[in-house]
Amino acid sequence: MLITKFILLFTFLSSETIENIQTIYHYNVVNIDGDTISMKKFKGKNILLVNVASKCGYADQYQELQLLHDKYHSQLTVLGFPSNDFLWQEPGSNAEIKQFCKREYGVEFPMFEKIHVKGKKQHPIYTWLSNSKLNGWNNQSPTWNFWKYFINEKGALIAYYPSSINPTDTVITRHLNVELSSDKVKTSD
Repeated sequence: MLITKFILLFTFLSSETIENIQTIYHYNVVNIDGDTISMKKFKGKNILLVNVASKCGYADQYQELQLLHDKYHSQLTVLGFPSNDFLWQEPGSNAEIKQFCKREYGVEFPMFEKIHVKGKKQHPIYTWLSNSKLNGWNNQSPTWNFWKYFINEKGALIAYYPSSINPTDTVITRHLNVELSSDKVKTSD
């Protein structure tokens, strides 16, 4: 009897969790020019979503992100989300950020308005990325600038990578050289 109640409770909780899991396509974002973009626009492509900051020691990763964009544009969309959440390393306005990225690194991949990636003002897309009840498995928020989340072509979060992992590292590009599965990959910090 007790086992039956446990199984019923577990089944209810499991179905409750599964029903709440969403894809990234449930969200809208505002690009760096102020236009609202549905994430559905990127449906059918893999996404590497990165919180970026111009004054960060990892800012040279903009160059590698642009290389990924150039090399894998048919399979991958790189999305940059400026944030000033870590030691105020992105103090500029959206216009200043856009100009800096273009001038210093030739950035052509989509950039979005400056947002919060953690805390009480966390943008909904970052809430989804770091809440297992919404994305199905991950509770890890960015701990620094240039934190990377990999979303497959079906809109599911499958991996995250800390700032120290370069965008062109094979732990990321391997997803582009093989058919993706729905397996989730967690990396160590």
